[in-house]
Amino acid sequence: MGCPVVSDVWAGVTGLLMALGIAPLLIPMLRRLKLGQQIRDVGPQGHLKKQGTPTMGGIIFLIGVPIAVAIWDPASIRVWALTLLTLGYGLIGFADDYLKVALKRPLGLRAREKLLMQVLLAVAFAWYVNRFLPVTSYLLPFHLGRLTLGWWYGPTVVLAILGTANAVNITDGLDGLAAGATAVSFAFFALLAGRLKDPAIQPFALAITGGLIGFLRVNLHPAKVFMGDTGSLALGAGLAGLAVMTGAPLLLPIVGVLFVIETLSVIIQVLSFRITGKRVFRMSPLHHHFELGGWSEERVVTVFWIVSALGAVLAWW
Repeated sequence: MGCPVVSDVWAGVTGLLMALGIAPLLIPMLRRLKLGQQIRDVGPQGHLKKQGTPTMGGIIFLIGVPIAVAIWDPASIRVWALTLLTLGYGLIGFADDYLKVALKRPLGLRAREKLLMQVLLAVAFAWYVNRFLPVTSYLLPFHLGRLTLGWWYGPTVVLAILGTANAVNITDGLDGLAAGATAVSFAFFALLAGRLKDPAIQPFALAITGGLIGFLRVNLHPAKVFMGDTGSLALGAGLAGLAVMTGAPLLLPIVGVLFVIETLSVIIQVLSFRITGKRVFRMSPLHHHFELGGWSEERVVTVFWIVSALGAVLAWW
């Protein structure tokens, strides 16, 4: 539809405008339905004032994705596959959020239920890409060439999706943190697709980037709404799927270095406590460690955004 570059830009604008338009309508609705976040008293005490802040705000930037794709790239099966993967994980997160805040089930979905649904969607996506869009090799970081994965292809795709979805979920703990960091990552893969002369999937990446920028208007400190698992799981899955589609899942640990660091902080904390009975960090994930060390929430988010941006620059280099 028209010039690809123009369509891509307008997909981003569509995502932005949809988010800006939906937020003022959705947030009061979430308040009326009493779908507010429950804050645990074991975390930083400053977070207790966030009790009752509406959650499930991921809807704000997710709604614009299929609309932008339908308008600006309706014929691309690849983009629809990415969109379905993202929305599928968003539905898993929505179910989890709904059980927590509406039905007052503190842990939401059972861990095995959530994992099973995530695995099924990831396997379906991996099968689809391998069957209809086979990629013979994947980009290595730092221009080291390409790597053929062979039979490791399927497990790599599934693990990339599961790992990234849950890593973004872990990172989503401060106002604006996950939204800003993932916006950087989606913008990176949009640019990478252009550099690889594969613009077909750019509208998807830019629609989410635009939606996240619009979402930040209501998610920056003090947040008027949280994205919840609805948003974080969808963003992680969509990001991993995008990396697979561009033939660059091996760049994910660098582009998403912040998500890796946050996840490792949780793993290290749990292992250390179980083995030695001592904690390495004041609290995990890592953003809480710095908060409890005296950093303001805004400072933590700013520094972590910079880390995310540096990861994207390093991956590009």
